[in-house]
Amino acid sequence: MSKSESEKVLLTEIKDGVGLVTLNRPDKLNSFNDELTFQLQDALKEMEKNKDVKVIVLTGAGRGFCAGQDLQSRSISQEMGERPSLGDSIRRRYNPLITKLRRMEKPIVAAVNGVAAGAGASLAFACDYRIIAESTSFIQSFTKVGLVPDSGSTFFLPRLLNPTKAFELMLSADKLSSKQALEYGLVNQVVADSEVLNTAMELALKLAKGPTKAYALTKRAFNKAVFPDLEELLEYEASLQEIAGRSDDFQEGVKAFVEKRAPAYTGK
Repeated sequence: MSKSESEKVLLTEIKDGVGLVTLNRPDKLNSFNDELTFQLQDALKEMEKNKDVKVIVLTGAGRGFCAGQDLQSRSISQEMGERPSLGDSIRRRYNPLITKLRRMEKPIVAAVNGVAAGAGASLAFACDYRIIAESTSFIQSFTKVGLVPDSGSTFFLPRLLNPTKAFELMLSADKLSSKQALEYGLVNQVVADSEVLNTAMELALKLAKGPTKAYALTKRAFNKAVFPDLEELLEYEASLQEIAGRSDDFQEGVKAFVEKRAPAYTGK
C-alpha cells in the first residue's frame, strides 16, 4: 500500500509543462534526512528526463522552505559515540542536488515560503529564480554547530550577494530578512506569504510557453560565465566539512542544539 500524501516526504506534480516539487516534512520545517535528500535527487533526475517538464518549481510544505540538515537525526549516531564522515555525507547527499539544479538546462524557480537555513538556503541559491515570502529569512546556520557552510553556500553567496556581506553572514549565522535579500539582489521578488506559490507558478507557466531551447542554451552560457568551477568548490567544501565534523566543537554544537542550551566551544 502506498503512503498517503501526508506521509510522503516529497510530493511531485506535473501540469501544463511545469513540474512542482514540494519538500514535505512540515513538522520539521522540511529539514533534510536521508530519505528526503535521496528522493529529491531522484525526482530532479526524473524531471530532467521528462520532455513534458519545461520548468521546475521547488517549494516546501507548511511554514518553512527548508531548515537544512535534521540535527535531531544526526544526534542519534553521536549519542552512540560515533563521529560521522560529513564529507562523505555531503558528497552523496547534498552535492548531487546542487549540481543537478545548476547543470539541468531547464529554468528552476524556488518558491521560498519561510525560513531557508543551512543546506536549505543553499538549495534556494542554486535555483535560477527566487520568489520569496515576506516572512522568509536566509540563515547560514553552519557555524552555530561548529561547521563550515556547505552545499555550495561558500560558492554562491559571494557571487550572488557580495564577498564582504557573504563572509559576515557565514561567520555570524545571523538572519538575512526578505527585505535585505531583495535590497542586496539575492532574490527576484518578495510577495505576501499567501502568494508565494501562486507567483512562482505564474512565472513558471510563462516560461514553459517560451523558447525553452534558447533558455537551456542561455543557462549553459550563464553557468560557464558565472559558475564554471562549481564542482571543484563543492568538493573542497566537503573536504573541509570532513575536518569540521570530526571536531569537538561540532560534537558540542549539536549536543547543545538538542539540549536547547548555549554551546561551550573550545576551538578543538
